[in-house]
Amino acid sequence: MFSAINRKVKRMALRHQKRKRVVFISDTTCRDGAQMPGIRLSPDAKVEIAQALADAGVHSIDCGFPAAGPLEIEGVRAIAGRVKGPVLSALSRTKIEDIELAAEAMAAVSPLKRAITLFIGTSPIHREHKHNMTKAEIVDTAVRSIEHASKYFELISFGPEDASRTEPDFLKEIYEAAIDAGALSIGFTDTVGILTPRKAAAAIRHIQDSVRNIGDAMLAVHFHNDLGLATANSLACVEEGVNVVQGTINGIGERAGNVALEEIALALVLHEDEFGRKSQVNPARLHAISKMVSDLTGFEPAANKPVVGRNLFRTEAGIHQDGILQNPDTYMPFPPELIGAGPVEVVLGRHSGSAAVKHHLEANGTEATEEHVRMVLDFLKNEEHAPDDMAEVEGFLDRVRPYMTIDEYQPRRNGAKVSDSA
Repeated sequence: MFSAINRKVKRMALRHQKRKRVVFISDTTCRDGAQMPGIRLSPDAKVEIAQALADAGVHSIDCGFPAAGPLEIEGVRAIAGRVKGPVLSALSRTKIEDIELAAEAMAAVSPLKRAITLFIGTSPIHREHKHNMTKAEIVDTAVRSIEHASKYFELISFGPEDASRTEPDFLKEIYEAAIDAGALSIGFTDTVGILTPRKAAAAIRHIQDSVRNIGDAMLAVHFHNDLGLATANSLACVEEGVNVVQGTINGIGERAGNVALEEIALALVLHEDEFGRKSQVNPARLHAISKMVSDLTGFEPAANKPVVGRNLFRTEAGIHQDGILQNPDTYMPFPPELIGAGPVEVVLGRHSGSAAVKHHLEANGTEATEEHVRMVLDFLKNEEHAPDDMAEVEGFLDRVRPYMTIDEYQPRRNGAKVSDSA
């Protein structure tokens, strides 16, 4: 009887959460992100990332996969013992031994913040080639694992692996069984990143319309970026009413990575009028967290990476520079301070114009005469320079050199890049 009352109370609380005009952000940087080839995160590094995510307002954190080995268990335990605020979750296969390991690793977390995410492959290719199980066996295994996990966890999520390639009717069947067994959250996973926004939205509509007990569970999505559509797919599902979006900082993860959480968080800020909901993530923390994850993983986002890429607030093009110097909004999608970045950087290079050169000369205390501006522009825009010209212009270059990215933008002379000592 106590179990039935407990479940009823949890369902009531869950329905209250679902009524909020909020998209809950779930992070898996320390688990799925850390699976990216070449990344090795120590337990202390995982704690540092998880604490930063907690401070930023992330709703839940995937701490790791204890069954992966002793170091993974150590990382999960470290986060569980030191990070407070978000829901903390451990990943587990639908195996008794995995669940036991997860429960042990997460023992330090308050029951109301301690969660487990159970997964099993459900697509035809996973059933036949990975599990060698029938549909009925898959459902039975999932239900038994949820029932066993209920001994240790109040918060249980169930995510069918490769859901995007699973038959819709079978997804409906296993979701209903998982919710009936006690799962408070179900996940739709695009494990191989194959979907388009239209197909992703259609899948979510089918789940919302056909799963009879969907009102008793949160609906989460987990997209990979193999076609470069993870952000678009996630936002298409937000429009359909999903409650949770899971991803990673900087989009790190298997193959082409996961959806980049900074992209989701900022899109919800800038387009609240379209989505009608917001996240609880503080956008002013995004740049710092991105930099932290980059430093700790050794994986730096591409310069043109959306939201946090190095080039987002820097330009070399003369027309853009002229507009930005008059008003940054002319060529900026949002002010850098919105994500805790900045300042806007006007880079001198071959495409720069007189406005940028004049700006840098004046900023460094040099008289920006027409002749001075002409000399610097001549240096920037021409491949070859006579030695006499170089000697004359070098004094000006020394003053503006801190604003120049030598490797990317400095002109070449006689086929070689101009060095700092040129």
